[in-house]
Amino acid sequence: MSLIGKTIEPFKANAYNAGTGEFIEVTDENMKGKWSIVCFYPADFTFVCPTELSDLQKEYATLKDLGVEVYSVSTDTHFTHKAWHDHSDAISTLEYVMIGDPSQKITRSFDVLDEEEGLAQRGTFIIDPDGVVQAAEINADGIGRDASTLVNKIKAAQYVRNNPGEVCPAKWQEGEETLKPSLDLVGKI
Repeated sequence: MSLIGKTIEPFKANAYNAGTGEFIEVTDENMKGKWSIVCFYPADFTFVCPTELSDLQKEYATLKDLGVEVYSVSTDTHFTHKAWHDHSDAISTLEYVMIGDPSQKITRSFDVLDEEEGLAQRGTFIIDPDGVVQAAEINADGIGRDASTLVNKIKAAQYVRNNPGEVCPAKWQEGEETLKPSLDLVGKI
């Protein structure tokens, strides 16, 4: 079942704020009032995961400039996130919040829990300031994600939210033409 257009479910979790080096509590309310990216990954101390999370860090400043907060989530604990941050060259660069979900509640609510393994799948979600999912992508375990694509998706989602009645075509870049769906366009694109 698709989560697009649905409000995220309430949750409360412990997290490691890699930017401040502190343990914090995060709830669904933290994701309201601003744009959020939630990036689920299978496990700390693994192989593809650190490449993805460090790639996401490379886009973090740009995303922050767009008013976006980033949260990574795995079924590890917040303690494990800190240990990984302290011991991995790639993960030590992270500045965003790393949510621990050992209860699997958040992972299950986003429908990215691999029930057999008890681990999160590679799911990425863009959530608007109302707490509504606007985009979702789920990859197989062996396929790493490219965080640079999130910047354009965020810009498109923000544009559509701020310009009702307009839509962004494929490969849309900020400043390019958008479309206004109407009978006049049917069959002409």
